[in-house]
Amino acid sequence: MPSYDESVFINCPFDDAYRPLFDALIFVVHDCGFFARCAMETDDSGDTRIQKLFEIIRSCRLGIHDISRTELDAVNGLPRFNMPLELGMFLGARAYGDADQQRKICKVLDRDKYRYQKYCSDIAGQDISSHDDEPEPAIARIRDWLRAAQPDSTIQIPSGSVIFRRYEQFRANLPVLCRPLGLSGEEDLIFVDFRNLVVEWLKQNPLAEWLKLNPL
Repeated sequence: MPSYDESVFINCPFDDAYRPLFDALIFVVHDCGFFARCAMETDDSGDTRIQKLFEIIRSCRLGIHDISRTELDAVNGLPRFNMPLELGMFLGARAYGDADQQRKICKVLDRDKYRYQKYCSDIAGQDISSHDDEPEPAIARIRDWLRAAQPDSTIQIPSGSVIFRRYEQFRANLPVLCRPLGLSGEEDLIFVDFRNLVVEWLKQNPLAEWLKLNPL
């Protein structure tokens, strides 16, 4: 497992509609030299979901929290509270944890920068960024945040526009990457499989070599 300082907890919706953004978040985290983690990485029936979340949040210094999904569920007519709950858990760990936990930092995402004021005003003061429900601005916002969070300023991190170009190429390569796993397509990929493919693609396409083949 990666170190506490390298680990990024991703708190977001896991449905098909959000999948393009989720995949983009995983990619940008890894292309910036960090390691993505989320509740979907474990499948242990012996643990409750909340206990899994506690363990993952405890292990991550960094957290990405997308609170954009506030619509009422079409079946039950109720909103989804998982994302605000997990954000609260992360902030609570920072406020009441030990010295390491108090070093936590987070980035809160929404469709619009000020929309949260209408439904979650208690998080005023957090750094809220908008992504317009599109992967490209989401990648740019997370890249800039991770650049500032990187303790070693000498480490080279590509710009948001370069990471988005690399992400597009990764997506174009994804069907071929799925074949050795015996998967018919990316729709069959679970979180851990997708993360592993991102890691492998980045190993095969280091930034310096990639820029030679894809000049700006």
